[in-house]
Amino acid sequence: MKIHEYQAKEILSHYEIPVTKEVLCYTVAEVQTAAEQLGFPVVVKAQVLTGGRGKAGGVKLVRNADEATAAAEKILGMDIKGYTVKKVLVAQGVSFVSEIYAGITIDRNTKSAVFMVSREGGVEIEEVAKDNPDAILKFTVDPDLGMAPFFARKIAFALFDDLKLVNQASDLFQKLYKVFIDADASLVEINPLVVTSDNKLLALDGKMTFDDNASFRQPVILALNEPSEDEIKEIDAKTKGLTYIRLDGSIGCMVNGAGLAMATMDMIKLYGGEPANFLDIGGSSNPQKVIDAMNLILSDKGVKVVMINIFGGITRCDDVAKGLIAALEQIKITIPIVIRLSGTNSKEGLEILKKANLPTVETMSEAAQKAISLSEDFLR
Repeated sequence: MKIHEYQAKEILSHYEIPVTKEVLCYTVAEVQTAAEQLGFPVVVKAQVLTGGRGKAGGVKLVRNADEATAAAEKILGMDIKGYTVKKVLVAQGVSFVSEIYAGITIDRNTKSAVFMVSREGGVEIEEVAKDNPDAILKFTVDPDLGMAPFFARKIAFALFDDLKLVNQASDLFQKLYKVFIDADASLVEINPLVVTSDNKLLALDGKMTFDDNASFRQPVILALNEPSEDEIKEIDAKTKGLTYIRLDGSIGCMVNGAGLAMATMDMIKLYGGEPANFLDIGGSSNPQKVIDAMNLILSDKGVKVVMINIFGGITRCDDVAKGLIAALEQIKITIPIVIRLSGTNSKEGLEILKKANLPTVETMSEAAQKAISLSEDFLR
């Protein structure tokens, strides 16, 4: 789960980590008022759950009322990587002398939290990792000791020579780690953490993501969630006993079992295709699941063909076939379907599909190749 910058900075502020003065705005008029209240210069920043806002033109430094109005009019309603900007953060402009990156995430190799810092703050950390990986310093945090004062000072000394800044950073890093642990976060970062002209540390931006598996014990964090359209579909699918993740391909997949679903996507990739989703209907023999799954797949306008790959164990192939026919009676389907049934009651299932004049194949590789061919024909 991701949250917006303004929400992340509210959490940082709650832990007494210094952040900029700012106001959340939804309209041009609100931006104008906020800018006047904060005093120029101010920064107008798009609030969307994706990176690259600056490159897309979603972050503007403004020095007067006219510039504030122009920035608000341009940014509100802007599309940034598929996200429409509905609100902006107006933050007080700050004079600073240097920018630092500080972040904590999970290192699955060491099974511990890793604290990462870099003197090259203010840019996407992925770019720093790619262009100059030595600029990122990593410190594995002992899960028993946590962010002990001596350890926080060790990290701080790796960044600063000035003892005043070392003391500030040491305190800030301990608080940042507490945020990470208390909130069951998978990522907490400040980028940039700036040194102001009066030699103080200040968080100009914040980013946080949280472990969905811990949401049951984080009601305050969960209340901040603003699911995207795709996430809403995933949540809805879960309530219907389905596991669904949207991808960017053109071949919709309906499969029973996570392992078979992964193998199906791999098979599609092997033959040069692109899966449009991961969809596991589970081990139930409930025909309604097939109807729900088909509706879910077809809600993605990028899907050009549906590949159904069922291996009947607990799931009975004849029930899947009945569910599919019921779905086709309820839903207007204008794209081709490829079906492979194998396992429990597959003979009965194939007979049902044959009577309904639905196309079937014998093997998974045959299904993948046929689906790819059909999707290419459809795109032509």
